[in-house]
Amino acid sequence: MRKPAFTPSALLLALAPLLLLAGCSMAPTYERPEAPVAANWSGPAAQPGRAASNLDWQTFIVDGELRDLVSIALNNNRSLRQTLLDIEQARAQYRIQRSERVPGLNASANGNRQRLPGDLSSNGSSGVSSSYQVGLSLPEYELDLFGRVKSLTDAALEQYLATEEAARSAQIALVAEVSQAYLSYDGAQRRLLLTEQTLASREDSLALIAQRRSAGAATALDYQEALGLVEQSRAELESNARQKQQSLNALVLLLGTPDAASRIPLVPLDKPMLVQDIAPGTPSELIERRPDIRAAEHQLKARNADIGAARAAFFPRISLTGSFGTSSAEMSGLFDGGSRSWSFVPTLSLPIFDAGRNSASLDLAKVRKDSAVAAYEGTVQTAFREVADALSATDTLRREEIARRALANTTGETLKLAKARYEGGVDSHLRYLDAQRSNFINEAAYIETSTQRQIALVDLFRALGGGWDGKPVAQR
Repeated sequence: MRKPAFTPSALLLALAPLLLLAGCSMAPTYERPEAPVAANWSGPAAQPGRAASNLDWQTFIVDGELRDLVSIALNNNRSLRQTLLDIEQARAQYRIQRSERVPGLNASANGNRQRLPGDLSSNGSSGVSSSYQVGLSLPEYELDLFGRVKSLTDAALEQYLATEEAARSAQIALVAEVSQAYLSYDGAQRRLLLTEQTLASREDSLALIAQRRSAGAATALDYQEALGLVEQSRAELESNARQKQQSLNALVLLLGTPDAASRIPLVPLDKPMLVQDIAPGTPSELIERRPDIRAAEHQLKARNADIGAARAAFFPRISLTGSFGTSSAEMSGLFDGGSRSWSFVPTLSLPIFDAGRNSASLDLAKVRKDSAVAAYEGTVQTAFREVADALSATDTLRREEIARRALANTTGETLKLAKARYEGGVDSHLRYLDAQRSNFINEAAYIETSTQRQIALVDLFRALGGGWDGKPVAQR
């Protein structure tokens, strides 16, 4: 009785049970490590405000001009662009690894002609032989019975997801850096404006004292003290001008466009640019919201999958190759009846002796996972500390800003009274000078504190996850 011919469909039927078994992972069951932090925030965390979980950066920034600057930076910043390209690399690497789980199929055609001498031919005479083949071939394909390829694919996927979360972290950091640079620039503008006004006032006082000195109503000491205040203001003016220009340079670099300087407002804003009160939520919400924590967890999952691949290396590996097509000694006979040809080459390899390579690879995978656990826990602890520091800063700076505003108002009134008393001849010029110094110092301190409070709000917003719910910005 004639045996049935072997066909590709018969091959697929024979391999179906093995394909169904393929991909059973030997990776350990993943469990998220317990967060090594307290269950609740301490101190001022219970203060009312907008919930951080419902606050995106477009809502957090209430000033339209600052929102426009952040959008420009997100589209043009070079560091962010490089980070987004890292995502594309990780995505391509994952696709390459994922393709290993699917059998490939190649179309092939080849021909061969060779001359054999008589002492090598079977009939003892020399001659030329020819062979031609056309068909489909199956490149070497591993039946993933123990999940080695699946574990490697899972690891590549988690690496890609970690890279994507890292890009979100970079975007949040850029939003915060642009906001803080703009706030620093605005604060430098306000201090410069205050210094210019103070210098003008002191120059007027110096001119008045010079007139009084000429009339014999003021001493040389009064004149030198007034002159000293003028020179002090001039020095402060140059210092503040330098800080303003450096803040502008930092902002221009972050924006990343040639015309960035022309897009930055030149007049300081006397209004809030950010949401002034943020409710932080719970630490458990922070773990779900911060992209750097999510990236660390994806890295941990990747190391967990590596253990599965290392375990699978101890078991047999089955690889398949084959071809199906037509063969003939003449090219014209390739598609004649009876020219069909096929080959099927399964290969089984079982590690017997490898000098401890597989055991060392498994130990390495386990150590890397333990290291990833420590990195994840460290990331959580760092995030918890950043939020706690930002909460403390925003709370204390809020009260300090109120106190410094009251102090500046008080010294402003004191200056008015001291000036009136000096001009009326009731008090000495020294007391008037002290009032001028105190008022300038307290006004400048108020501007600095209000700027630091706004910067602290940005730190809190970034520490709480930055409100970035969308996908990374598309690469331009």
